[in-house]
Amino acid sequence: MSKTQANCLLLLAAAFWGFGNVAQKTVLDHLDPLSAVGMRCLIAGLLAAPLMMLERGRRLEPGYWTSLIKVSALFSISIAIQQVSYLGTSVTNASFLVSTATVMTPLAAWFLIGERPTAVVGLAAGVTLVGVLLLSGGLTTSFSQGDLAAILSAACYALWMVELGRHMQTHGAPVTAAAAQFLGAAVITLPFGALHGNLSMAAISGAAPELAVLGIFSTAAAFGIQTIAQRFTSASHAAVIVSAESVFGAIGAAMFLGERLSSVGALGAAIVLGAIILLSLSVHRSEIAKPVPAG
Repeated sequence: MSKTQANCLLLLAAAFWGFGNVAQKTVLDHLDPLSAVGMRCLIAGLLAAPLMMLERGRRLEPGYWTSLIKVSALFSISIAIQQVSYLGTSVTNASFLVSTATVMTPLAAWFLIGERPTAVVGLAAGVTLVGVLLLSGGLTTSFSQGDLAAILSAACYALWMVELGRHMQTHGAPVTAAAAQFLGAAVITLPFGALHGNLSMAAISGAAPELAVLGIFSTAAAFGIQTIAQRFTSASHAAVIVSAESVFGAIGAAMFLGERLSSVGALGAAIVLGAIILLSLSVHRSEIAKPVPAG
């Protein structure tokens, strides 16, 4: 798979996340945040687990289990903190603050694995951050604990993307990695939902349509696609591409919730798409410029 193909897959994942934001909002009418996270991850894990048979018999490299546990733990922490942040801040603030992972990821990749960001990646990350800020309308309320939680979630997502990229490029086995992340998050969050939330069969039944969308598309498909794609592209590229989630989210909100973008929001969406196109063109040119092996 080429980098261009991997980036196209990441764009598809961003579409699943963006359109899934509608279900992510309405699911909280029935379930508390941790129960919602646990159930969507359980559904995704049960879908991915049977496919692990396709990777049975693979030779495990040294450090495989340590790396997998690290990736799964970071995934669980990131998705849980993101959902909890909505309890203490507006959707507008959270969507912008979580998207700061776009800038944090190249920095994390530089410090953790020595992946020095190129000028194009740095420019694309900065431009994307500006576009997301315009798209979200900016920070509309005073800084709160929910805002801090959203920033912490963004930092955790940045670390997760770097570790996921390192794991996939070293060990492969994307289905096993995806299933481990999903089931690990379910095991961690569901007990909290049962003890401190409103997890019950009645609540699950009421949230069934949203959980189906979130579990199948926003979790199993989207995070599964990202897990596969990051074997073939860098964490920094992935962070910029998946920031298109904010654009697809705005489109989904307009289609299903009747929300409309302001002219400033539309400008922000155009800037985000422009940054993605810039990055994609630079990757395409670099692939064309690669020498063809002799023989």
